[in-house]
Amino acid sequence: MLRHLRSLRDYLTALREIDDLQPVDVEVDWNLEIGAITRRAYELPAAAPLFNVIKGIEPGFRVLGAPAGLSSHPEYPLARIALSLGLPIDTSASDIVTAWSRLQECEPLAPREVSTGPCKQNRMVGDDVDLFRLPAPLLHAGDGGRYLNTYGTVITRSPDGSWTNWAITRIMLRNRTSMTGIVVPAQHVGRMHRMWSERGEDMPFALALGTSPAVAMVAGCPVRDGLNEAALLGGWFGEPVEVVRCESHDLMVPTTSEIVVEGFLSFEDVAPEGPMGEYSGLLWPEDSRLCPVYRVTAVTYRDEPVLPVVVAGMPVEENHTNWGINIAAAVLHEVRAEHLPVRRAFMPFAAACHWLVVTVDTAHGPGRWGTWRNLATEVGRAAYRARPRHIVPKVIVVEDDVDPADITQVVWAVATRAHPNETIVVPDMPTLPLVGYLSEKERRNARTDKVVFDCLPRDDWSATGRPVRANFAQFPAELRRQVLDRWSEYGYPAKE
Repeated sequence: MLRHLRSLRDYLTALREIDDLQPVDVEVDWNLEIGAITRRAYELPAAAPLFNVIKGIEPGFRVLGAPAGLSSHPEYPLARIALSLGLPIDTSASDIVTAWSRLQECEPLAPREVSTGPCKQNRMVGDDVDLFRLPAPLLHAGDGGRYLNTYGTVITRSPDGSWTNWAITRIMLRNRTSMTGIVVPAQHVGRMHRMWSERGEDMPFALALGTSPAVAMVAGCPVRDGLNEAALLGGWFGEPVEVVRCESHDLMVPTTSEIVVEGFLSFEDVAPEGPMGEYSGLLWPEDSRLCPVYRVTAVTYRDEPVLPVVVAGMPVEENHTNWGINIAAAVLHEVRAEHLPVRRAFMPFAAACHWLVVTVDTAHGPGRWGTWRNLATEVGRAAYRARPRHIVPKVIVVEDDVDPADITQVVWAVATRAHPNETIVVPDMPTLPLVGYLSEKERRNARTDKVVFDCLPRDDWSATGRPVRANFAQFPAELRRQVLDRWSEYGYPAKE
């Protein structure tokens, strides 16, 4: 039975229950201090900081740092992600991905519209709108501005009304009534924006900040075109998500959102955006570009609202937990649908969303693919056919004796099983321009060559000569039991 946390407030209570929330009651500065504290919390890892007093911001407005970073408890490091999805806090990384890969197989359950909700407790409309009242921080030394959206859900709809999309994309404050942010053509927000631009119309949008943790998870999932994330989430939990109509247009937002920013994304006006420290762990000082302008017509918010903030950068942060898990789950879903013998998938956190590891069941041989090489090639190409293909730069195909979420095992497999002369190059693929190693030309064109590392058995190995692991599991079962039973007798602590 899944535990549905229906609001950010419910989630904060759940974090308190496992001692993974740290209230910060001394005054902190939105200018870099919130970013520095949150980065320190990621890197320890420490409990998620909840900043209750922010310099220059009116009392009541709060910020939650590291909303889905690693837990401070080493025995359940992905507790925040597990809680977000309603799973037990000790669920393993691979098991989270495998469970979440079933999302798109759920029977959708449409959201339920209600007349009002907590997000309507306070309003700023028209000339009263002032985005600088919100506690948007300057996150990194070198960022081009204050980023209001790093973990909120951008809600858009196609002009014909047939497709509503929830997504996460970074958005920077511009002035009291406008914002700007990257709109990637290959992602759903970019596709929606193109539809409206082709009609010569600005696109209605709503930015829901501080939603239930599951909304943030589903918004980060690269689902197939045309699917409604709100309905998928209803299907996942077996109950509809409650939504309420916006002030400025007829888009619907989750009722328990902490803050809702509404308006229209211009089809013609642009403004400088960036640079910003990003998921690759890099900040490019000259990476400022012209991006579409979000014109804000209304802001509604709860009493004492909480703004979740991600300080993107070196792993591990939400780009690697939320986004990486979502990408792996979506690829696993799509590759499995092609009837390939895949078992698990994961984007190892240390690789900053630059490696996707896919494991293959090799117990029955290469099957209809004839050779292991052919099977590895097909699995890799299937991963690059999947919806998140523009995001994934490198695919590693390994046997299922490797846990794809264990970076030590993955590094060992690549080092000992991938032949340098036999990597599989997939040329001229779409790419996210934020990939760390791209040339200026590749970033500008958003295209690059990609690679598949084949770590499956070699086809020239004999059936009896195939290597086996030289580890503790290789010893006879009876001897292993004896060693474990006598472990304390040998002088080692019993817990080992």
